[in-house]
Amino acid sequence: MASDRGFPSSRDPSPFDQNPDDSDDAPTEDDSDLDIIDGPDASLIQHDEAQKFLAQQAEQGQNFTVRGVIVGLAIGVIICFSNMYFGLQTGWVSGMAMPAALIGFGFFKTVARCIDYPFTPVENVLVQTVAGALGTMPLGCGFVGVMPALEFLLKSEENGPLMLSTTKLIIWALGICFFGVVFGVPLRKEVIIREKLKFPSGTATALMIGVLHGNTDEKGNLKPDSGLEIFRQRSLDIRRSSSMDGLPAGRGGGNIQVAPAAMDLSGTTEASEQDHRGDWKAKIKLLINAFGGSAAYTLISYFLPQVHHLPIFGLPLARNWLWTLNPSPAYVGQGIIMGPATTLHMLLGAIIGWGILSPLAKSKGWAPGPVRDWETGSKGWIVWVSLAIMLADSVISLGWLILRPLLLHGPAYYAGVRQHISRDGLSSLFHFHRLRQGNYALLPPLDPDDGTTKDTDLVPEPDAPTHHLVSNRTTLILFILSILICIVSIKYVFPPISIGAVILSILLALLLSIMGVRALGETDINPVSGISKLTQLFFALVIPSSNPNAITINLLAGAVSESGALQAGDMLQDLKTGHLLGAAPRAQFWGQMIGSLVGAIVSACVYKLYTSVYKVPGGMFQVPTAYVWIFTARLVTGQGLPEMAWQWAAGAGAIFAVLTAVRVKGHGQWWQAWVPGGIAVAVGMYNVPSFTLARAVGGLVNWYWRIYRQREDTPVVVLASGLILGEGVVSIVNLLLASLNVPHL
Repeated sequence: MASDRGFPSSRDPSPFDQNPDDSDDAPTEDDSDLDIIDGPDASLIQHDEAQKFLAQQAEQGQNFTVRGVIVGLAIGVIICFSNMYFGLQTGWVSGMAMPAALIGFGFFKTVARCIDYPFTPVENVLVQTVAGALGTMPLGCGFVGVMPALEFLLKSEENGPLMLSTTKLIIWALGICFFGVVFGVPLRKEVIIREKLKFPSGTATALMIGVLHGNTDEKGNLKPDSGLEIFRQRSLDIRRSSSMDGLPAGRGGGNIQVAPAAMDLSGTTEASEQDHRGDWKAKIKLLINAFGGSAAYTLISYFLPQVHHLPIFGLPLARNWLWTLNPSPAYVGQGIIMGPATTLHMLLGAIIGWGILSPLAKSKGWAPGPVRDWETGSKGWIVWVSLAIMLADSVISLGWLILRPLLLHGPAYYAGVRQHISRDGLSSLFHFHRLRQGNYALLPPLDPDDGTTKDTDLVPEPDAPTHHLVSNRTTLILFILSILICIVSIKYVFPPISIGAVILSILLALLLSIMGVRALGETDINPVSGISKLTQLFFALVIPSSNPNAITINLLAGAVSESGALQAGDMLQDLKTGHLLGAAPRAQFWGQMIGSLVGAIVSACVYKLYTSVYKVPGGMFQVPTAYVWIFTARLVTGQGLPEMAWQWAAGAGAIFAVLTAVRVKGHGQWWQAWVPGGIAVAVGMYNVPSFTLARAVGGLVNWYWRIYRQREDTPVVVLASGLILGEGVVSIVNLLLASLNVPHL
């Protein structure tokens, strides 16, 4: 995923899973109280209770508070620095929704005696929404890929490089940071309310917040009005939303975080729920300890930079072929979150790219320069192969998202249309039949598993009161304004770019955002990397290569698509969290807008800070994602490839097109994890082995804890989050030391 917010994470189906056929849908002893009333009446009762709960929660004043916004912004700034640091190094960005909620909870618990009104679940939703919106702006505004490509990699014959001032970077960021958020609002009713897509990370975050804030009575039992008890009453939605075995719950991405196994309500007892609420201090302590250890390593590594490249396979392999280990706790943490399946696929990519193709290209003379050289060395040569793999994976995966609804629902809808015509005539197709609950639909929704209509689906998903939703008028006005701001800002920062090209890129971004949102809702992966590559491919077809600004247009179009898909996905992921906890969607929307606004400004300044102090590209920040962007633009616009690169790229693309199709076919099956994922393999190829090896260690830690030890994975997720944040935050100290020219030892 180049910079996808979300690799498949620690709830990935793993090659090491011992019970791949186990199902979360199996009845449990804990479900018995839900089956007292059976049939449609039970569903209606649950629906009414949930509707009352949503109305009560949405009326809370804590849905939108100044203190919640401020704390969310503070956490978001920390995540932003961390994501910029890791994004410029490897292209990896994390939303950190669950850690943000945990940190917010810990902070307000600490100051509980000093605040006038309690910190509630809906306010925690606001905190993590604001923090996530701000923290992901380094990716959303293109500062880990497109901007470095334009500023440092664009050649003079391509009308580059384009060095932008801080003011222009802020204007660019403000221009593209809103339209995806606004566009996500009208998608909510379809994907969350009607289709009830899972959004596994959003559901996992909601369950964690519900457990942290759960209320108990004098006997230690759950109060009937607690959010977690309402989840029990809404058993249908929770089982559909939190049953994630066989789903990659991650991305870049994505979000990236996992759904702790012990939080799956279909198999959780009240005792374990109370354990979760009772040990929040232990989780905070673990987070702080992991943060401290990672921070200490990061500070030491400034004075001893040699620790970034340990020659664990011997000096010859380290010097000649770049096989070293970076023992960074943060990259181990990333591997923990990604899970064993993804990290092993990345390790496979490193072996193929750096263990086989790199020596082959060097020995054959296809890449005669130094191995570490992006232009003439094998480091740059193998990127073309990884690009082909990424493009093949993107085309097959996103193509399936388009074809799947047609194949799955087409026959049933066709039969329904024929029935309507035979019974009521052709004119009946132009009338929508009102369901008894007020939802409009031509046909009842279908079960995504077998294409049949389920009785429970006839009961619409309960929703917040209308006055707590974002009105259609507000959505329309803000949508038009956000589009105009995007057009004006891009035209101001990049005057040679035609308005028509900007409008076309926005339209394509909106279309692909729908696909990205559906992928995120079903698989927890927002394929923003694939979306951007498809946009680049499309613009190569409509913008002639003779255009002197063809490369720049290609890069900017991809950036707009990536930004739109990322923002829309983030908005829907957070809205799913809020929906399960009863938070007011309108409050969440404005929280997201504020986070995006501040994030655009902060990320532009942080980017300028890093690129001013450090050499980019350089030893610390190799910006591999920027090379992927510029190489893709040159590839699709007809630029020449190195010798034999296109033959190997074509072969690799064909192989992974087949493998991706097999993975799509085996979605949810235990054996899917054994089939290499194209994006993960490609990332392992274009990142140097030192990062991949550290991530593989993290993946093995995940496997040891979750599979071998059979323990719930919340502690390792908290551990990983602390390791990532520790290095990301203390990198600011290293940045200051570097700016003051403090010498290394």
